[in-house]
Amino acid sequence: MPRPTLRQLTWVFFRVGNSTFGGGLPTMAALQREFVEREKWLTPEDYGLAFSLARITPGTNVIAFCAATGAQMLGFAGALAGALGETAPSAILAVLITQGYETWRSNPLVLAAIAGTIAAVVGMMWSSIALLVKPYIHSSQGIVRAVPIVLGAFLALYTFHLTPLPIVGLAALLGLLWPDAERKK
Repeated sequence: MPRPTLRQLTWVFFRVGNSTFGGGLPTMAALQREFVEREKWLTPEDYGLAFSLARITPGTNVIAFCAATGAQMLGFAGALAGALGETAPSAILAVLITQGYETWRSNPLVLAAIAGTIAAVVGMMWSSIALLVKPYIHSSQGIVRAVPIVLGAFLALYTFHLTPLPIVGLAALLGLLWPDAERKK
């Protein structure tokens, strides 16, 4: 796998942090496209590991994710570049947007723009889910294996209100007990 320079890596985090709206999942989806598909700096498995671990860490998941992916590529310097490159522009923008919202929150046009933004974020989250599952669905057996795990995790969180840690733990156990035939080879 090619390795980025610190400057290249910082620029990707900075650019994505400045241009991705909607929280951690759309940001992680944009970074997946950059790191896995476009630049090939990470394997889908490395990306999936960072994503999974970031989702179960306390605090802001996207910061943990950026630190983890940066560390996978360039060690401590990459982790620092990831955390700062992604969060600094976002933090400044959040303060500015919050101040603007407080000023204009009763305006119907602003409320309509917010509703459109929410709809777009849902679409980006679905895209992120599709990109995460895609590498593990190589055959009909892969689909038969992935769908119950995905639906089970959804139900565990949405219906039974389990926290991410036991869900990921149960999914990992299920993955060990029900290995993909292609990955056995």
